[in-house]
Amino acid sequence: MYRFFEVVPGALAWLTFALMIFLSWQLPAAVAIFIILFDIYWLLKSLYLSLHMRSTFRTMKKNLKEDWLLKLRMGASGKWEHFYHLIILPMYREPYEVVRESVESLAKIHYPKEKLFVVLATEERAGPEAAEIAKKIETEFGRMFSKLLVTVHPANMPGEVPGKGANETWAAKEAKRILIDPLEIDYKNILVSSFDIDTQVFPEYFGRLAYVFLHAERPLRSVYQPIPLFTNNIFQAPSFARVVAFSATFWQMIQQSRPERLTTFSSQSIPFQALLDIGYWQTDIVSEDSRVFWQGFLRYDGDFRVEPLFYPVSMDANVAPTLWKTLANIYRQQRRWGWGAENIPYMFEGFRKNPRIPKAKKWYWGFNLLEGFHSWATNSLMIFALGWLPVVLGGKHFNYTLLSYGLPQVTRFIITLSMIGIASSAVLSFLLLPPRPEWFRIRHYTLYLFEWLFIPFTLIVFGAIPGLEAQTRLMLGGRFRLGFWVTPKGRYARTAKGTG
Repeated sequence: MYRFFEVVPGALAWLTFALMIFLSWQLPAAVAIFIILFDIYWLLKSLYLSLHMRSTFRTMKKNLKEDWLLKLRMGASGKWEHFYHLIILPMYREPYEVVRESVESLAKIHYPKEKLFVVLATEERAGPEAAEIAKKIETEFGRMFSKLLVTVHPANMPGEVPGKGANETWAAKEAKRILIDPLEIDYKNILVSSFDIDTQVFPEYFGRLAYVFLHAERPLRSVYQPIPLFTNNIFQAPSFARVVAFSATFWQMIQQSRPERLTTFSSQSIPFQALLDIGYWQTDIVSEDSRVFWQGFLRYDGDFRVEPLFYPVSMDANVAPTLWKTLANIYRQQRRWGWGAENIPYMFEGFRKNPRIPKAKKWYWGFNLLEGFHSWATNSLMIFALGWLPVVLGGKHFNYTLLSYGLPQVTRFIITLSMIGIASSAVLSFLLLPPRPEWFRIRHYTLYLFEWLFIPFTLIVFGAIPGLEAQTRLMLGGRFRLGFWVTPKGRYARTAKGTG
């Protein structure tokens, strides 16, 4: 059954394309009507989602202005003072500059640093260079926190997929053994934040996290999700990379305003007690950051949720030394994110074996997760690339009809209307930009505005196609399965001339 569930996402996607082709040949009029209705649906859904995005943006901007430590002191009755934060930073072969920026952001937070345990989780397979960087960071920042611990995840551990999940699980176990248990800290009073190594926190992040935790309906049965802003190096990124980076941010902002559909992604925080209950992050998969939600959901019989923080962390956009390497890395990163479809068989198999989860929740999550990955792999291709199929395959009889003449014009008009939403996304991306470098001029806003015309291209090439490939690989299994691919991080100097 598990293998059957692995086949389902890819099979549904390819069945959709096969039916589009076959029915465009046999029933072109019906397909033409379907395409028009689907385009209208897509337009209305885009407008609906844009409202969620703007709502999240307003809330996030408001939260960024709050003094959350002061709110804790005034309204938490001293409970927050018993909390500790365990921050795990898994690293591989990232350069010193990237690691230092992230740790430095922790050193600048407005929160008692004696409540912070920082774990720099290195990999033995990364070699002596990574060990040297960790040692340098420990020397520079070791005294700024309650403890800065460097762990080394052994190479070639049996049953593991080399990657972030195996590393952070090793680091959490080492932190428990070395830091937490000797101090006899109650596991329920520890929040574990697992951050990608490029994650930089804003000054009030841990105050906001503690505040949301204290006010959550089920604090120990929740995982806490910030908004990832891929803006650390946004001015170094070429146009395509900027559009993809902001698109990912906007989707996460949309999901924050739909907490009933929100799952975990990338950097996140979870109570240590819950982490122990689910057996840490799984070490034999690629998508451990999204899987952790499903581990909790199944472990607690459906009584588990993601609490949106409506507060950001900043991360790196995908940038490499050359344009072509950047594009290749963006594709690989999107394909790895698309590999999150491996959660579908895990979820369905868990639902099948656990009768204690309410059927309504099984149907709700089963449909939404499957529909979400199906839309990822098919929607943009159907809208931007396959709308002409009835005209091409429908034959002379259909091509003489008014519907055949009107189909391209109607779809073009609907897509033109959708550009209004794209324009609002472009404006919002300006508001999310970090402080501008010295070379940035007013004219660069024009470039940053018109680069959003690439959105149909990026939705297909860096959205649908890598998502479809990931689902196809999952469907085929065996040697086609993906391993963990580490997104290269770096800092590359760019001038104003090279920003496009």
